[in-house]
Amino acid sequence: MCESSVYIVEQGEEKLLMENVELLENKNGILTMVDLFGEKKDIKATVRSLSLVDHRILVEPES
Repeated sequence: MCESSVYIVEQGEEKLLMENVELLENKNGILTMVDLFGEKKDIKATVRSLSLVDHRILVEPES
């Protein structure tokens, strides 16, 4: 499987935002994440890093 977990970096700490993410889209500074079960989350953030090997995505909130 190729799903990833998305973590948000806040005050220097990584916090799990969503697991089993299969779709990540960026439209006008809004990240939309969709997991295997169709659950959807939108946040105003940017991608900080992406590790395909570790199935891990780090995002930072936009100010």
